[in-house]
Amino acid sequence: MKQKQSRQRTNKYIRRTAASLAVILVLVVAVSQMPFAWAQSLQEQIDQLSRQNSDTQGQVSVLEDQAVDFNDKISKLQQEINGLQEQINQSVAQIDATQAKINEAEVELAKQRQLLGQNIRAMYVEGDVSTLEMLASSQDLSDFVDKQQYRNSVKDKIKATLDKVNELKHQLNAEKEILEAQKKDQETRQARLNGQRAEQDRLLSLNESQRNELNGQIKNNSAKIAELRKQQAAENAKLFGGSVPQGIPGGGGYPGAWAFAPIDSIIDTWGMYNRECVSYTAWKVWSSGRYMPYWGGIGNANQWDDNARAAGIPVDTNPRVGDVAIKNAGFYGHAMYVEHVYGDGTIYISQYNAAWDGNYSEARISTAGLVFIHF
Repeated sequence: MKQKQSRQRTNKYIRRTAASLAVILVLVVAVSQMPFAWAQSLQEQIDQLSRQNSDTQGQVSVLEDQAVDFNDKISKLQQEINGLQEQINQSVAQIDATQAKINEAEVELAKQRQLLGQNIRAMYVEGDVSTLEMLASSQDLSDFVDKQQYRNSVKDKIKATLDKVNELKHQLNAEKEILEAQKKDQETRQARLNGQRAEQDRLLSLNESQRNELNGQIKNNSAKIAELRKQQAAENAKLFGGSVPQGIPGGGGYPGAWAFAPIDSIIDTWGMYNRECVSYTAWKVWSSGRYMPYWGGIGNANQWDDNARAAGIPVDTNPRVGDVAIKNAGFYGHAMYVEHVYGDGTIYISQYNAAWDGNYSEARISTAGLVFIHF
């Protein structure tokens, strides 16, 4: 009976111990996965913000194309408006010149009317003299006839002048009416063009407002991405067991076309995004005269050792100068180029994007936890 109770207590203890060990194992696994999950979460946020920026930039590009079109239309409308203004100015000048001629005709009409009036009064006075008296005062019949013809000639000449000036005045008034109608039509067309230009100005202003708003969103997202990259850099530093060395833009001999372009804006010869650790190490292998496979699409650093094994390229934990060192920790892992091997279990490496800033840096690090690809 006592043995049975003892066995029961022992079995119960074993079950409790096993349960405790299971809980501990779960906790250990969970804790070990935390850096990966944290890095993945950060990268997912960065990717989402980057996609948003890419989509927003696409909208900005469309708006920029529209703005070019608006400006082109505004420029053409303004040219038409300026051309019409020149025509209006010419019409005004012609109207003024015609009005000046009308004024001159009015003066001439007044003058001729005055002369005609004087002549008529003279003839009226002379009309009181009888024909017999005029004949008696004349030297002869011829002199009488000459006086009569002269009076008639003067009267006819003044009347002809009046008719001519009146005709000119009517002609000038008709020309003025045509010019004024032409000017009115030009002003109407100009007003219509001004309205069209005002609408294009309104659309351009709205376009600029939309672009400013979208660019503001891009700027805010870029600031968030920068902050997330800082957090990633901090996690990367933890993976290396210390702080990451300060990066140098365009260092390490990496091609300037890639080194000075925005990070992840160009795909290099081997299918890697520029200024990433894998792009730099791929270039280092190639620039040393060795074969570098195209691993685009499967080019994360923590995929390289598997890619190399599949391609028959040796991979082990023994570093040599010219190897690519791979640290598989983190969401993407990290690739480095071995510059020197020390005898104390450390190596000197060159790298890109260790601090998630797309820059070049060098460091002396431990070989612990690394694998080396012997290209």
